[in-house]
This record gives sequence, structure tokens and C-alpha cells, in this order.
Amino acid sequence: MNGSNPAFPAVDLFDVTGNDGTYMFSNALPIGSDYTVTPLKDDNPLNGVTTYDLVLISKHILGLEPLNTPYKMIAADANKSNSITTFDIVELRKLILGIYPELPNNTSWRFVDKGFAFGDPTNPFASQFPEFLTVAAVQANQFTEDFVSVKIGDVNGSAIANNLMSADDRTNGALLFDVKDRSVASGEEFTVNFTAAEQVLGYQFTLNLKGVEVVDIAPGTGMTPDNFGVFADAITTSFDGNAIGTFAVTFRATSSGTLSSMLGVSSRITRAEAYVNEANKANLDVALRFNNGENTTISGVGFELYQNAPNPWLNRTVIGFHLPEAAQATLTIFDETGRMLYTQQGDFAKGYNAISIDRKVLNTTGVLYYKLATDSDSATRKMIQAR
Repeated sequence: MNGSNPAFPAVDLFDVTGNDGTYMFSNALPIGSDYTVTPLKDDNPLNGVTTYDLVLISKHILGLEPLNTPYKMIAADANKSNSITTFDIVELRKLILGIYPELPNNTSWRFVDKGFAFGDPTNPFASQFPEFLTVAAVQANQFTEDFVSVKIGDVNGSAIANNLMSADDRTNGALLFDVKDRSVASGEEFTVNFTAAEQVLGYQFTLNLKGVEVVDIAPGTGMTPDNFGVFADAITTSFDGNAIGTFAVTFRATSSGTLSSMLGVSSRITRAEAYVNEANKANLDVALRFNNGENTTISGVGFELYQNAPNPWLNRTVIGFHLPEAAQATLTIFDETGRMLYTQQGDFAKGYNAISIDRKVLNTTGVLYYKLATDSDSATRKMIQAR
């Protein structure tokens, strides 16, 4: 809040809302002051953003299924151009693929004065909508200054805004990609075909690489190189189109081994999931089905502990992890000396889970470590608690 009064010094105040979104500047200004309240939240840009959002934005652009609220349309405007175009899809896909750490021309969230009535709800960009509230010569307490928060890129409302919410990550089977398993020798250059077993609305996943490096990617029908991200030890992919997901990757082996031990589905960069139909929006897991002519092996996402988001963080962060089966897990946070600062144990579902951590439970700053352990697996990562 920024406030001014001719008889007093200017006021510049900051408050962090509660989980329910409440905020208060108590006795901050004298009668007759002018002030402006501006909300801001710019962290975890991938929160709620998936390839399914790209499916919905594409349908809006084509006029097949227009987004039905002005807030969803604001969320779809990834590049903040006051329009919804295929370039917004390009920008969001780069975010999903891990090419962008954040959207270059937008914040993670935008806020609209809750009391504002859009002149044309089918085009919220026809006139400028207020993203702050200004009051002149205030004469009494103000209790109705509320905002609607809009998570950029999330047009299906799947973002987790605070720890009062939980993710709905039920899955109904898996989208399988068939891969012919084989042995490869160090230095060998070879091509691997990836073919989805069925057509879906869209999918996304990370392909972990071990002992191989990418030489070239040949996109399949309906794809372009923009559907892929290439990293030193991984490929990410995101596809929404009216075709079976099929693509080929040429690798060079840096060590000898079998493909089933060198390639694996993961969610560590781009979360592994597929989308079945519009009626129930059910998610599928993603897995590789290796076939060597005699045996078939299905390999999906295993035990994974992800980097907390945001990181570094100030007031609140979320630690995500994937469990191959429902299990009891313990999260422990400790400092550089090994002193335990926080622990939480619980029963967690198969698939993606997340634990929200508030600053107040740690009471420290600097470099910290967090460990997730089950009866069969454990992993540790580093995070930074900002001052």
C-alpha cells in the first residue's frame, strides 16, 4: 500500500496475505489520506500450467470451445499482449518444457479488482481492467477491497494457490510409448522410435537419459521441433494435436548398455501426464513399453523428489515428489550443520504429492537441505531460504 497526506510523511507498507487471502493495514493512514493497494504474486510460474491448458487455449483460438470467463482469457494471455494467439501457446510450451524458467513478458499471477464489471465479458482486453485499487480522501475503514487472482497459463483452474488447497492427481491407467529394446555399444549412433499406443488429447513428459546423448530429433505428424526441449541428460516433450504421438530420436551412446536401462520416463523437468477426454479430463500416467522380441517391460515414473518451488523462497514454498505406490513418507529439513529444523510424516498417495512449508516453521535463513524417505527409497535436495 502506498499512501499520502499533505500533513504527514508518505506511507509505503507491505503485507503478506494469509492462506485465505486476507490482508490488513491497521491504523496505517490518517483521515483524508489518498492511497493505492496493489497485489503481487510472482513465483512458481509452472503452477497449474500443463499441456491440457494448451489444448483448451487452442480450441478457444479456433472458435471450437471459447473460454467462458474473462479471467480464463486473461490467464491465456501469456505474453501480456491483450490478445490470445498461437504465440501464447508457444510461450507456455517453452515454460512447460523447461526452456523458460519464467514467462519473459508476464508475472505468474495477475489480479483484477473484484468489483470491476467487464464491459464485454467475451473480450476482457477491450478496455483496461484495474489491477490495483485507489481511494482518495479516505474517511473510514475499508473492508471491501478484494481482488480476483488469475494464474497465468492455467485456464482449467488446476493451480494450487495455497496450502488450504490440494492437488487432484488421480490417474486412470497410463499412456504407453512403445520402444524396441536393444543393446548398444559405446560410440554407436542409432535411432529410437517412440510410438504412443493410443491417441489422446495431449501429453507431456521428461525422458531421462543415461549413457546417451542427443544427436537429432525427428518430430512426428503434427509436431515441430518446438514440441521438444533438449538438455544434457534429458529430453522434454509436450504435444497436443489430432495425431498419434510418434517421434524418433537419434542418439550417440557414451557407454554400453541396453535402451531399457538408458531411457526412462520422469517428471523432474516436465511433469509426465496425458489427457484422455474432455468429459472427465482424466489424467493418464506416461510409461515406456520396451519390447525385445521375447519379453515386454513397462517402465514408468519411479520415486522422485523435485526441486522446491519457488527457490530461493521467502515466505512459503512447495516441495513436490512422486511415489510409484502409495506409501508412508517422511520429509525432514535440516541446516548445513545437519541440525534438524522440521519433520513431517504422513501417508501419501501413488503419484504426485506436495508439502507446503511456511517460513515460520523453520525460523532460519540460508542454505538448507530437505530429505524425503520411505521404507524403500530416499532422496535429498538443497534449497535456499531468503532473508
